[in-house]
Amino acid sequence: MRIASALLKRVVYPCITRTGLSRRFIGDGPAVITYHGIVPNNYQRRDPALDGALVHQDSLRAQLRLLKSHYQLISPEEFLSWREGKIELPRRSVLLTCDDGLRNVTEMLPWLESSGTRCLFFVTGASTSEKPSMLWYEELYLMMLDSSKSLNVRNFGLEPVENHDQKRGIWVQLLTHLSRYDCESRITLLDTIREQLGLEKSWKERYWDDAACRERFFVLDREGTQRLISAGMTIGAHTLSHPVLCEQTLLSANNEIALSKTMLSATFGRNVWAFAYPFGDPGSVSERELTIVQKAGYRCAFMNTAGGFGAQMQSFAFPRMHVTSDMTLAEFEAHLTGFYRLLRERFRREVTALRADNAHAGPDRRVACAS
Repeated sequence: MRIASALLKRVVYPCITRTGLSRRFIGDGPAVITYHGIVPNNYQRRDPALDGALVHQDSLRAQLRLLKSHYQLISPEEFLSWREGKIELPRRSVLLTCDDGLRNVTEMLPWLESSGTRCLFFVTGASTSEKPSMLWYEELYLMMLDSSKSLNVRNFGLEPVENHDQKRGIWVQLLTHLSRYDCESRITLLDTIREQLGLEKSWKERYWDDAACRERFFVLDREGTQRLISAGMTIGAHTLSHPVLCEQTLLSANNEIALSKTMLSATFGRNVWAFAYPFGDPGSVSERELTIVQKAGYRCAFMNTAGGFGAQMQSFAFPRMHVTSDMTLAEFEAHLTGFYRLLRERFRREVTALRADNAHAGPDRRVACAS
């Protein structure tokens, strides 16, 4: 699979982009793209798990040029009108969205404004505050990376590890575990973890004092969010604190979803009609969350997977194409057009057929098939 992926990235995708072949596979409906911010100037990447979703400014510019040349960029409000059957959209329509509300997203504004593009920015409840803060799960990982001490993870029902390379795995497990708590309880647990790791209460100050780290790790405050609105962008809700929603109790999930809408609407005087599920993969969102979102009064909601033209569409689980830092421009378009998805579906069908043939073949005729 690694060889096949490299072949697709370096040979197949560039070829179909140069010829425009992938655009012939475009299916019905608009496509939605999701970003998570851009790499701040002078920032040194720390870990792929932390920084893999941030794109460079050069990549963003190239992607916007491609979209302006061959596709029809639409506003969030046009997308909503289409979803509610009020208007028809041009073929190849694309909506841009951006999750998490990190401070660095304001650096996207010059490129969005110069291309006449309006983006739907999803922010958390922290963006209604004047107090600087980090996304809690990134704060957790930074604490683990900054400390030389081992964390007593048995307190959380996990087995301890000594190898630094295994910290990422423990982090992912802790992310799931701590999502089961409400926001206030989680803050208390994070403080306990900080003490176990031997970090001072002021440990985050060095990140705030460094301009690049401040833009990378801290989220927008009220003033920064208002700047997006003043630039003509649309604000959507991304919960109060960005937990894995399906791990929460019904009460906590209700609060995260409904109160974020209420807080954002009250703070900025805007009708918040769109919601994006934190993490947004099928493993983090259940039917329960889709129901809560509808009852909370949102008019549409977005996942973070399975996007591109021709994707299966649901009003409260609309698929999006997730842009990553290592995505080439040709790969970007292959995902956008749905060509990537078609290749994956074809590969899966062939593997399934091969396994079925092997199951009915004699030992001397069986061949190895990919897992």
